[in-house]
Amino acid sequence: MTSAPDTGIERLAEYARLFETAYLGRDRDQTGARWLLRADPGVEEWARDLAEREYACCAFMTSTVTREGDLVIWHMTTIDDEAATAVLDLFHDLPLQPLTKPSQVEDALDRWSATGVPIITREEETVRPATPEEIRKGRR
Repeated sequence: MTSAPDTGIERLAEYARLFETAYLGRDRDQTGARWLLRADPGVEEWARDLAEREYACCAFMTSTVTREGDLVIWHMTTIDDEAATAVLDLFHDLPLQPLTKPSQVEDALDRWSATGVPIITREEETVRPATPEEIRKGRR
């Protein structure tokens, strides 16, 4: 979590709130994964803010949030790398994975760990892999 202003656990909880509020569906295309959200007031801005925080954490992921009529479309792509593609798959499946209980968040973190992409943390000028305790408790 290089320059993200929140923790991974806080962000997972925010995804859950966004999906509870506005999720309509998801799909895949040749370049990535998409979430379809209701274009209720504030949803587009909420999605953009969350996408920016995700990029601060995972710069290998690119998000584009657009509005088309009554839809907010969040399109996420990644680099051509097996581990990064596995992370994209995890993001695509987030709306199907409830994240309302601690055990569900634990499961999501375990799936992330299985991708091989490390979760990192920054201490002043030093960037290092986060410890399992830091990942689960959150760290700023």
